[in-house]
Amino acid sequence: MWGAADILLRAAAVLIVSGLTATCTQAAQVKALRVWASPDSTRAVFDVSGPLEYKLFELNNPDRIVLDIKNSTLAEGVSAPAAKGLLGTVRLGKQGKTDLRVVFDLPQGVRPKSFLLPPADKFGHRLVVDLFPRTTATREVVKSVEDVLPGDGRKVVVAIDAGHGGDDPGAIGASGTHEKSITLNVAREVAKLIDAQPGMKSYLVRDGDYFIQLADRYKKAREAKADLFVSIHADACPGACGARGASVWVLSPRGATSEAARWLAAKENSADLVGGVSLDDKDQTLAAVLLDLSQGATMEASAAIAQIVLKALGKIGPTHRGHVEKANFVVLRSPDVPSILVETAFITNPSEEKRLTDPVHRGKLAAAVVDGIKTYFTQAPPPGTWFAANSTGRRGPSEHVVARGETLSGIAARHRVSLGALRQANRIAGDGGVRVGDVLDIPPQG
Repeated sequence: MWGAADILLRAAAVLIVSGLTATCTQAAQVKALRVWASPDSTRAVFDVSGPLEYKLFELNNPDRIVLDIKNSTLAEGVSAPAAKGLLGTVRLGKQGKTDLRVVFDLPQGVRPKSFLLPPADKFGHRLVVDLFPRTTATREVVKSVEDVLPGDGRKVVVAIDAGHGGDDPGAIGASGTHEKSITLNVAREVAKLIDAQPGMKSYLVRDGDYFIQLADRYKKAREAKADLFVSIHADACPGACGARGASVWVLSPRGATSEAARWLAAKENSADLVGGVSLDDKDQTLAAVLLDLSQGATMEASAAIAQIVLKALGKIGPTHRGHVEKANFVVLRSPDVPSILVETAFITNPSEEKRLTDPVHRGKLAAAVVDGIKTYFTQAPPPGTWFAANSTGRRGPSEHVVARGETLSGIAARHRVSLGALRQANRIAGDGGVRVGDVLDIPPQG
């Protein structure tokens, strides 16, 4: 029963969302209700039998959110979940003769967001309600001048992103292993090993079973002033294709171009910082040039790190293709933080699924990733970091991934080695050239 106060408050409430996907000719049944809490938000997911019509509005004194689902019933056995995150008590009841009402009691004011999801993979129709704190507006932080001045010997920050989470299990192995669990275990192991290294510290983007929007993942890395972003995943192949091996991915040029356009066009990004340079007081042409320079350096560093990490992974098992791959992954779109995505293995391959569930093998995977990261920062230490302070001043053998437009003479000049030494180290004939994607051994500076 709803009291007079509820009725009056409901009449005065401001409508937040009204969703309509179809005119329901049959009752839509709510089959399950799950709640996931992250440090930044809380998500409630309703599994429903089909398309539905609903409205969501808020009430004050006390704070609560009301969800009315039209022409709907509650399946047998569905109960209200326990309080979690931004969500207090959940009350389920009838509204009128045909509707279902859900009341979310809130410990504090929130910003609600809701949307409907069509069937996908093993999921049917879903209604999602996200709750965000009202005071979530934060300024994105990148490195200040103090962060990069030589002499401080600061630690490099590595942001580790465990893919999927919460209501998104990712790929599922033959024995039922969820990708989200594997990625979190590997990410935590990588973080532990990084924190044990001198001159390095970790930042876990996700440290629990909850989902984070893809774009928010690399934003968190920027806010943590990360020097590197590593997204951990487990690959999948439909059917019994037998695919196996680890792989490492970087952002494709096409993805970089589309993200650059978004950054320059979106009003909310006009005052943001890219590579330590504010774009809000620049004209569009200069802003585009600054962003292009930042992205170019970021993508080159990403490719170099990816190649080294792939080689390290190859020492503990087969790699899928033997070379760094490129795709338009949202999580790799940071314009000023080098970013790579590591597919640890094919979880849909039974033998690889078994290895992924073995803590010993996961430890080897994590160690290989960290070894590759450490090698890169040793070869290319960021100014002002512990790696730069402890550099011998003479770089030993390293690698260079050839980018579009580069020449052998230009690469030799950049690494301060002679053209002849570069050719000799890579057995390149006097009239030979290089192709985009070639990995060159850089000899020691003489």
